[in-house]
Amino acid sequence: MLETSSDKPVPVRVVSEAISEYINRLGQIWVEGEIAQLNDRAGSGMVYMRLRDPSVDMYLEVTCPRGVFKAISPLSENARVVIHSKVNFYTPTGKLSLNAKEIRQVGVGELLARLEALKKVLAAEGLFADERKKPLPFLPNKIGLICGRASAAEKDVKENARRRWPSVRFETREVAVQGADAVIQVSNALRELDADPEIDVIIITRGGGSFEDLLPFSDEGLVRLAASCTKPIVSAIGHEQDTPLLDLVADLRASTPTDAAKRVVPDFQEEQTKIKNLRDRADRKINDLVVLEMTKIVNLIQRPVMKDPIVMVTSREEIVKGLKARSHMSMHSRLIRAYDEVSHIAARVRTLSPQATLDRGYAVVQKPGGGIVTDPAALSAGEEIRIRLAKGVAVATASGPGSEKKSE
Repeated sequence: MLETSSDKPVPVRVVSEAISEYINRLGQIWVEGEIAQLNDRAGSGMVYMRLRDPSVDMYLEVTCPRGVFKAISPLSENARVVIHSKVNFYTPTGKLSLNAKEIRQVGVGELLARLEALKKVLAAEGLFADERKKPLPFLPNKIGLICGRASAAEKDVKENARRRWPSVRFETREVAVQGADAVIQVSNALRELDADPEIDVIIITRGGGSFEDLLPFSDEGLVRLAASCTKPIVSAIGHEQDTPLLDLVADLRASTPTDAAKRVVPDFQEEQTKIKNLRDRADRKINDLVVLEMTKIVNLIQRPVMKDPIVMVTSREEIVKGLKARSHMSMHSRLIRAYDEVSHIAARVRTLSPQATLDRGYAVVQKPGGGIVTDPAALSAGEEIRIRLAKGVAVATASGPGSEKKSE
C-alpha cells in the first residue's frame, strides 16, 4: 500500500506502476461479452476489438494476436464470445486492455441452455407468477411505446390503436431493438416511461426476428427491470413462436404489434354498440316497470272498495256488531250459569245449617259457659240452663235428671 500525504505525494509513474503490479497479480481470466467493434488492420499482427457488456454501457479494449483471431474466424460485430485473456495495464498512458490468449464463440445451443437456466431461476423467484401481473386499464390516458426507429411495428401499433380509438395518445421512445445497445436503450426508455405519471400502460414491441436478434429481450437485467415497473407492461416482441423472457414477465403478452394495439385500446364502435344495447335494455326495463305499476293501479281502481269506499266501514261494522252480540250472549250465559251455581250452593248450605234443624222443632241446651248439654246427668238441680230454639233463646232452671216414659 502506498503511503502518501499532501506533504509527501508520489509521482504519477509510481501510481501507474502500483496499479500495473496489482493488476498483474490478477492473472489470466475468462471474460464474456459482445464484440461491439472489430478492427482488423491488413498487414498488422494484431486484431483490435472492443468487448462490451450487453446489459450496461461498459467496454473493455481487447488486443488479439492474428493467429488467435484466425483460429476462431470468421467473427463479426455483435457476436457473443468468451475470451481467455490476461489483463494488461499500459503504464505510460494508463490504459487498461485485455490480451486475448483464446477466443470461443458462444453457440446457439449454449445460449439456449443459459436462457433455460435463467428462466428456471426467475420462475422460482415468482417473476412469472400470474398473481403478480397487473391488470390493464380499460382506457389508458396515454400509452408508452418502446419500439425501433421508424419501424413497421410502431406503425402497426399506432394505426390499429387509432382505428379503434381515434383520440388515443402515445409517448414514443425509438430505440435500438437489436444489437449491442439494445438492452441499455430499452432499459433507459422503460425507466423514463414508468416514471411518467401520465402514462398508464407501456408497450414494448418489435417485428420479430431471429433468435440472436431477440436475445436482448431475454437479458436478465431488462427482465428484472420490467418485473419491478409500477405500470402494466405489454410485450409484443416476436411472432407467435417466439418467446423471449420479457414475454413471460410482462403483464400481458401480445402475439404481434397489431394484437398489442387491440389488447390495450378498446374499440370505439364496439363500445358504442355496447352502450346502445345497454341503453335499450334499460329503456325496456323501465318501460316494463311502468307498465307493471300501471297495471297494478288499474287493478286497484277496479276493486269494489275503490268504487264504494264506505264499504270498508260498513263491512267491518257488521263484523264489530257480530262480535259485540256474541260477547253479550257469552257474558249473559256465563252470568246465568254462575247464578245457578251460587243458588245450588246456598241451598246446600242452608240444608246443612244447624238453623234448619232448629226450624224443625229441635232445641239445643247449653250451660251458662256455652257448653252443650247432651246428658241429663250432667245437670244439677237448680242449675240455670239456656235453651236455643229456632226463634231465640229461653232461660230455665234444671230440677235434676228425670225419667223418660215411652209412649205406648
